[in-house]
Amino acid sequence: MEVTHNFGLNMTQLDEIISELKSLSTPEHYAKLAHFGIKDDKALGVKMPLIRQLAKKIGKNHALALELWVTEIHEARILASFIETPELMTEKQFDSWVNDFDSWDMCDVCVDLLAKMPYAIRKIDEYSTHSKEFVKRTAFSLMCQFAFYDKKMTDEMYYPFFEIIEREAWDERNFVKKAVNWALRQIGKRNNALRLKAIEAAQRILKQDSKSARWIASDALKELNDEKVIGRIMNKKK
Repeated sequence: MEVTHNFGLNMTQLDEIISELKSLSTPEHYAKLAHFGIKDDKALGVKMPLIRQLAKKIGKNHALALELWVTEIHEARILASFIETPELMTEKQFDSWVNDFDSWDMCDVCVDLLAKMPYAIRKIDEYSTHSKEFVKRTAFSLMCQFAFYDKKMTDEMYYPFFEIIEREAWDERNFVKKAVNWALRQIGKRNNALRLKAIEAAQRILKQDSKSARWIASDALKELNDEKVIGRIMNKKK
């Protein structure tokens, strides 16, 4: 399915965009949301590629992004993150949006925008102890974003992340422990030096008296010691 509506350069009509999102929704995709652990009470059931396509047609629009977010519609909020202008996003808005996260996909998609903010790294430690599951997940999703995309960060800049990962490995909540594990593996796959550091961290985590910690560590060790994974890391361009 393709988005055929032409909004034009000055398109700012919220109702028209919500109507477009509804037209792109399908009962089949909506039915899959709960299966993937996504709350469906405020969702329409629109596939992610169609939301991205719609965002490209709209273009960057800070005012519209704010309006879309207020609707509380799942896909509208994801669309908002795609069209938001990073330069106009305030720290207050950053915190407010993160506090509103209610699903892992909204968290992980919005992190692409959040990581562009100059204060994003210091938010990691702040969010890593938060009581809300998806606010806490944001901390570790940000770690993954930096590990995968930020080519300027030095190895030493990741060392504090290992400390946070070790400290928070006790958390049994599904979308937190999966993100902690993901962060440990993603940082470890950045290069071989960080792989060895990640293995050391995982070995310490393995000794913690927590079912979550043992799973996080054992799963990470399995991947980081895999010969194929090591081969890909060693063959990465410097």
